Amino acid sequence: MTQQHRRPTEAELSILRVLWAKGPSTVRQVVERSEPGTGYTTILKLLQIMTEKGLVTRDDSQQSHVFAPSQPEEKTQRQLVDDLLDRAFGGSVQKLVLQALSGSKPSREELTELRKLLNTLDTRRP
Repeated sequence: MTQQHRRPTEAELSILRVLWAKGPSTVRQVVERSEPGTGYTTILKLLQIMTEKGLVTRDDSQQSHVFAPSQPEEKTQRQLVDDLLDRAFGGSVQKLVLQALSGSKPSREELTELRKLLNTLDTRRP
């Protein structure tokens, strides 16, 4: 995997969710929005690792370093889904979707959105 395509761990995803929601943040700001009991040094170490992995960027032009996600939430989600699709479902979108839908009950709104998406995809096919 290239540096930009390394999968984030659960702990790293938790930090990325904070950064996607709040925007560029200092370590202290991430700690304030993280799970209770997660310490400053733990978050700092994870952000250092995430910087090395290319998951976040670090602006050290100010006294407190500011971290930001290196790519948008949707792109990271797409990479995670693509990886799961290949590893767990042999590339079969149908198997992935059927498994996802059988494991939970989608709301009416979600089903409506899924139908719209399927109709859009169907009309784009030759």
